[in-house]
Amino acid sequence: MKRSLYLKFILGYLIFGLLGFITIATFSSKMLRDYLIKERADSLYDSACSIATSYSSMYQGKNSNSQLMSSDLRTLSSYLKSEIWVVDHEGTIIMDSQQGLRIQTTIPGFDPTAVGNQFYTIGRYYGLFSEEVLSVSAPIVGNYNTYGYVLIHLPLSQIAQSQTNILDILYLTSLVIFCLSLIILLVFTQTVYFPLRKITVGANEYAAGNLDYIIDVKTRDEMGYLSDTLNYMSDELNKMEEYQKNFIANVSHDFRSPLTSIKGYLEAILDGTIPSELYEKYLSRVISETERLHKLTESMLTLNSLDARGYLSRTNFDINRVIKNTAASFEGTCGKKNISFQLIFSDNIQMVYADMGKIQQVLYNLIDNAIKFSHNGSTIYIQASHRHEKIFISVKDSGIGIPKDSLKKIWERFYKTDLSRGKDKTGTGLGLSIVKEIIQAHGENIDVVSTQGVGTEFIFSLPCSTSL
Repeated sequence: MKRSLYLKFILGYLIFGLLGFITIATFSSKMLRDYLIKERADSLYDSACSIATSYSSMYQGKNSNSQLMSSDLRTLSSYLKSEIWVVDHEGTIIMDSQQGLRIQTTIPGFDPTAVGNQFYTIGRYYGLFSEEVLSVSAPIVGNYNTYGYVLIHLPLSQIAQSQTNILDILYLTSLVIFCLSLIILLVFTQTVYFPLRKITVGANEYAAGNLDYIIDVKTRDEMGYLSDTLNYMSDELNKMEEYQKNFIANVSHDFRSPLTSIKGYLEAILDGTIPSELYEKYLSRVISETERLHKLTESMLTLNSLDARGYLSRTNFDINRVIKNTAASFEGTCGKKNISFQLIFSDNIQMVYADMGKIQQVLYNLIDNAIKFSHNGSTIYIQASHRHEKIFISVKDSGIGIPKDSLKKIWERFYKTDLSRGKDKTGTGLGLSIVKEIIQAHGENIDVVSTQGVGTEFIFSLPCSTSL
C-alpha cells in the first residue's frame, strides 16, 4: 500500500470539513435568513392585526382612550423591537411609537395595494428609513370601510443578529462534529491503516524471499487474523523451502551412491581390474544397485501420486484376507531369519471400506520394516480388531526398537535412524512416509509405540464396510 492512500483519507477528510463549512455559510445561511424573515413577518402581521382591531373600535365611535392606546403602542414597540405607525387611508401618520416624532408626516406615494397579495415588504419603505426594514401592513376596517392601516417596521439588522447567533451555534456544532470525526480518523489510522501497512510490508518481504520476516500485528480482529495467517503461511513456506532443499539433497545422495557403485564396478570390469572369474559376483552387485535405484524411483513416484488428491479407489474387502496374503508373500524372507507370524483376528471376516491396493502397500511396508529390524528367531504379531465402527490393525515386532528422539522424525521422507542405517543398507527412507500418506488420505490415523531394545508397534485404523 502506498503512502498516498493515507494522504487521500486526510485530503478527503479536509475536503469534507471545508464543504461542510461552505454549505453552512452559503446555502444554510440563505435558507435560515429566508426562514427568519418569514417567521418574523408572520409574528409582526399577527401583532398588526391585533392593533388594527383595537383601533377599529375607536373609528367606530366607541369609547376608547387614545392616550392609553398610544402608551400600549410604545410598550408593544419596545417588546417587538420595531417601529409601529398608524396611518389614515391617505398615508398620513396619525400615531407612532417613537414619541410622536412622525405624526402628521405623509408617506410619499403611499399605495397599500401596490404590494399585491403580499403582507410584508423589504426595503427602506418609501425612503423613510436609512436602513432596510421588514414592513408589514394590516388594514383598520369597520362597517365595511377602511379607515387606515397599522404599519410595523422591523430593522433587518435585528433578523441578521438572530441569523448570526444561530449560525454561530451551527458553526460550533460543525466544529465539534469535525473534531469527533478527526478522532474517528485517528482511530481508523491506528486500527486499520498502520496494521494494513505492516501487513503490506510483510507481504513485500515475502515476495522478495524473506520468509523469516514476522508481521507484528497483535490485534484481535480481521487485521490480526490476517497477520497471523500470513505469518503462518510464511512459516509453512519456509518449512517447505527447507524441506525441498533437504529432499533434493537426500535424493541426490541416494541416487549418487548406487550410481557411483554401478559406474565403479563397470569401469573395473572394462579396464580389467576385476578378473573375468569375478564378473558374475560384481555384476550381481550391479543388478542389486539397479534394483535399489528402481525401488527408490518407484517409491518417489508413489509419493508423488499420493500428493495428488482423488487417487483412492475405495471398495469393500476383507482385511483379514489381505493381511494373510501380504504376510504369506514374506515367507522366503522370514525363512532366512527364522521369523514367524502370529495373526490375531477378532472376527473371521472383517470388512473395511478402503483402497485395497494402497492398504496392501501399507501392510507390506510395515511388515518389511518389522522383519528388517527383528532379531533372528523372533515373532511378528499382526492383529485386526473391531472397535467403534472402525477396524484397528496392529503390526508389532520384538526387534531393536526406535530411539525416543527419532519417533517424531520417522515419518519424514528419507529419514533413517542411526540404528536402521546399520541394519538396512538398501532402504530408501520413504517407506513410512508412504504409509502415513496413504492412511491420512483415507482420513484415518496411524500411531507408533516403540521402546529401544524391546520392539515397535504400528497401529492404524480403517473405516468399517458400508455394506456386507
